[in-house]
Amino acid sequence: MAISVKYYTNKYVAITILIIMAIWALLFYAFLMDEVYDNVDDGLKNQKIEIIREAYDDPSIVMNNQQYGINQFRILPAQPSDNLDKNHFSRELMYMPYDDEDEPYRILKTGFYTKDGKAYSLEIRTSTVEEDDYLINLAIALSVLYLVIVLSILLINHFIMGRAWRPFHHILRSLSNYRFGNKTSFSPVQTGIKEFQELNGQIEKMIQRNEDVFVEQKRFLENASHELQTPLAITIGKLDLLLQEGNLEEGQLVKIAEAKQSLHRMVALNKSLLMLSRIENNQYSDTQEVDFNALTHELLDDLHDLIEFRNIQLNVQEMGKFKTDINPELARILLSNLLRNAIKYNVEGGQIAISLNESAIDIANDSKSTALNPDFIFARFHKGMQDNQSNGLGLSIVQSILEHHKNLQIGYAYTAGMQHFTLKK
Repeated sequence: MAISVKYYTNKYVAITILIIMAIWALLFYAFLMDEVYDNVDDGLKNQKIEIIREAYDDPSIVMNNQQYGINQFRILPAQPSDNLDKNHFSRELMYMPYDDEDEPYRILKTGFYTKDGKAYSLEIRTSTVEEDDYLINLAIALSVLYLVIVLSILLINHFIMGRAWRPFHHILRSLSNYRFGNKTSFSPVQTGIKEFQELNGQIEKMIQRNEDVFVEQKRFLENASHELQTPLAITIGKLDLLLQEGNLEEGQLVKIAEAKQSLHRMVALNKSLLMLSRIENNQYSDTQEVDFNALTHELLDDLHDLIEFRNIQLNVQEMGKFKTDINPELARILLSNLLRNAIKYNVEGGQIAISLNESAIDIANDSKSTALNPDFIFARFHKGMQDNQSNGLGLSIVQSILEHHKNLQIGYAYTAGMQHFTLKK
């Protein structure tokens, strides 16, 4: 699942800060504990010097401090050795009545010689830092610091980064409004951010290239269509002349008639493809409010002879005015294709039921076939069970028109042996 740049940045910044702070906490803890023990050891060594001096001047101190007392040291007889006066530091747990538990002590073990040359060992102890409590307090403090930093970054990203990315969102909205054939539909965003200025410039260049290609494509399609229509019309005209001569055999006449029919299909296909191209190239951009009720009656008058020829019963029900904004020419093509589709694929002596109201137009026709596949009926060149004379573009043109008019949509249903195509707002 895609995520925003802001969320992506926040996630990795938070993870990075957590890792950095964890490493920094370990180093800080080791450094601070080393400093604490160094200071404690200096105090113990200073205390050692003072005790030895007092014991040298007052020998009774040696005899009266063989157990730890309020002075937190003890002196015991020892064997003379070369390293008697060396300092040995250790950390031990000793019982403290106040807390009723064992607490950590820093102990200095050393030795000295009295004035009469006797060897004694000296042990001095002092309470020191409880490392577990210190570690917990440090973790709590760093956790609070981490939360403060992360929340600060989130707020900074929300306000400052959100403001910095504002031109990008404006560019996206402007791009979504851009349409081929209308270069002014994209408006560059004024911004002081260098990267977005470059993005604006590249988008404008891309749009200009697209517009140039669009113009060339439009010109090519129009020229190709006209160039194709001319030889087709000439060929059909010559075939008509051959048919009018009347000195051909019946088999030859049938073949000429079939060729002429194929050419007419090619003309229709050429016109349909040109129409699709113009629709997709947005060449019908002008819109106005169109009264589909009046347009329906106008088209039915045009198709009256075809409806009578097929002996089709027509039933029109108007329960409201269906009006919407659309290009008038496209509205005519849209509704004409739906009506012709209902006539062409109706049964002999069948029925066409047209229902109009303020929000929908339903066109239903009798059909020999069962329900059509809604996934393919609007696909180009899809014929299904249709006759071979169809080019499969009628409903595809309808779909292309609706793709450029988001205020309209079409639905399909098969009910009681009738195919329903419903145009909705």
